[in-house]
Amino acid sequence: MALDTLHVVTFNIHKGFSQLRGRMAVHELRETLRSVAADLVFLQEVQGLSARHAQRHRDWPEQPQYEFLADSLWSEYAYGRNAVYDDGHHGNAILSKFPIARWDNQDVSQSRLESRGLLHCEIALPGWPHPLHCFNVHLGLLALWRHRQVDLLCQRIQTMVPPEAPMVIAGDFNDWTRRAGLRLRRLLGVTEVFEHTSGRPARSYPAALPLLNLDRIYIRGLTVRLAHAHHGRHSGRLSDHVALSALLVRAA
Repeated sequence: MALDTLHVVTFNIHKGFSQLRGRMAVHELRETLRSVAADLVFLQEVQGLSARHAQRHRDWPEQPQYEFLADSLWSEYAYGRNAVYDDGHHGNAILSKFPIARWDNQDVSQSRLESRGLLHCEIALPGWPHPLHCFNVHLGLLALWRHRQVDLLCQRIQTMVPPEAPMVIAGDFNDWTRRAGLRLRRLLGVTEVFEHTSGRPARSYPAALPLLNLDRIYIRGLTVRLAHAHHGRHSGRLSDHVALSALLVRAA
């Protein structure tokens, strides 16, 4: 049976720690993600391995965070390892209820001070004539780095994504000036879901009192039915960012 709607969520999970007092929150994160029950989950700052945290926290998951969070709800996942250090590594991950046909993680780091990657997945959706291209991004803290990283993203899309293929670009853009978003729209013709529904990107940082619109969901070849920022009284207990989700419809 063909799939008509697609529910996606993006969330910078802060390596499984809360904004408030840095308490471990990975178990609560798993329950929260399960309650949202999205088809596709774009995660940033995912801890693939941390010997230090495993020693300090008795209930630290034995498996990598992306496997722990996927649990039995998302049968497929891809992890792009970006930052590697003595006791572990972290990066971006995509969890999917549908088959991931291909995936690749491109190094887009612009400095030895920041390790950044661009996770690209092609996902086979039931009844869709073309695979869905998904890009999970976490851009740099400096404007010059973000500008170069957006150029690399656009080059990859222009080279590897057919114009007729549907596409989702989601993640933490660190783009409080909104310049990266303007460049994406101009070069790729994408639509940001919250700009479409409410006129501006959602405020997503800091989670306890969101003021900055750092996180985004851009689409092409899809339309937006609903966009929602998952902000509540206890948002700061899960991460330093707010999760964003969108219900998308395949374009006719």
